[in-house]
Amino acid sequence: MRRPGRVVGWGGGGLPDEGRVHETQLRLPGVLVFCVFFGLVTSKLGDKVRIVIDFFIALDMIIMGWIHVLMWFAPVGILSLISGNLLDVEDLAGTFQTLALYVFTILLGLFTHILITTPSLFFLFTRKSPLPVYKTMLQPFAIAFGTASSGAALPTSISCLEEMGVDSRIANFVPPLGNTINVDGNALYEAAAVIFIAQLNNIQLSFANVITISITATLASMGSGSVPAGLVTMVLILNTVGLPIKDLSLIVTVDWLIYT
Repeated sequence: MRRPGRVVGWGGGGLPDEGRVHETQLRLPGVLVFCVFFGLVTSKLGDKVRIVIDFFIALDMIIMGWIHVLMWFAPVGILSLISGNLLDVEDLAGTFQTLALYVFTILLGLFTHILITTPSLFFLFTRKSPLPVYKTMLQPFAIAFGTASSGAALPTSISCLEEMGVDSRIANFVPPLGNTINVDGNALYEAAAVIFIAQLNNIQLSFANVITISITATLASMGSGSVPAGLVTMVLILNTVGLPIKDLSLIVTVDWLIYT
């Protein structure tokens, strides 16, 4: 739309300057894998590395406090990002039409997953109708929809599962685990958004790039189900495949709708 087409390759050739990942920089997938295994080993060692655990707990508290202050400036910052990016758009009507198609694609994928994929898997493994489950879980669905957070609906989800006769031990273990690592909708949203940004810049993704985006989106979504952190983890995915992050501000304009 705004730049000539290019092919994204693994060696960095053909990437836009603002999205180039230099060979001297750390590869984010490697950092992500390192952090995962570092956390697993630290958790296994337990009290032997208590000083390390306390350090990261304190660091998390400091960062969260910092973010809490920065969020007061978020409306001004987001408005500035969107306004600056819109000024660079040559065909404003065409861009909004593209955004509308992007939102439609995301919603179509989410409804397909909710109404077709998930019920089909439930019936395949249980040979029972999923309708009673959907009926019982209407309240958690409404809470998650209203708060844009599956974590807020977690206590209600556990209560509904116990009402359906699920063992309390399973009901208290599986939902929190699934809420943390089984974030299908978030992974779908992030992968589609990254591909949308590539198309917006007329950058042709290779098959390997699409696979990388899908895997990275799945891994990055783990742990982000309780908060609307899609835009944060999306930066990681964009840097992984060397795509420009400046167009991320366009996603902000419709992010509230998709996350709601």
